[in-house]
Amino acid sequence: QVQLVESGGGLVQAGGSLRLSCAASGLTFSTYAMGWFRQTPGKEREFVAAINRSGGRTDYADSVKGRFTISRDNAKNTVYLQMNILKPEDTAVYFCAADLVLTGGLHSERGNYDYWGQGTQVTVSS
Repeated sequence: QVQLVESGGGLVQAGGSLRLSCAASGLTFSTYAMGWFRQTPGKEREFVAAINRSGGRTDYADSVKGRFTISRDNAKNTVYLQMNILKPEDTAVYFCAADLVLTGGLHSERGNYDYWGQGTQVTVSS
C-alpha cells in the first residue's frame, strides 16, 4: 500500500520560512518523479514544484520561483519543499504527489500523478 505522508506545515509570519517533508512508503521511490501542489478553499489544486527521479531536474510555478526549493533524498524515500520569504498568498493546504515515469522527466499537470498525500496546512500571517 502506497503512502505519502506530509509534515512540517504550520503558522508562520510573512517573510518567514518553513520546510515541508513528504515520506513515501510502499513504492520504489527512485522510480517516481515527485511534486508539490497546493489548494485553497474554492480553488483548484495548483502546481508548486516538481523534481525528477534523480533530483537533477526541477520545475517551479512562477509564483514561487526564487523562494521555494524542492529536493529529495532517495535513500530516505523523502521529498522536501523549502519555502522562504513566505507571503500570505502562500497560505494553502500543501500536498505531495508521486508520478511514475520511465524517463528522467517531470510533470506539472496534476493528472499525471498517481499517488497523493493527505496534505499539510501552511498559514502565513501578514
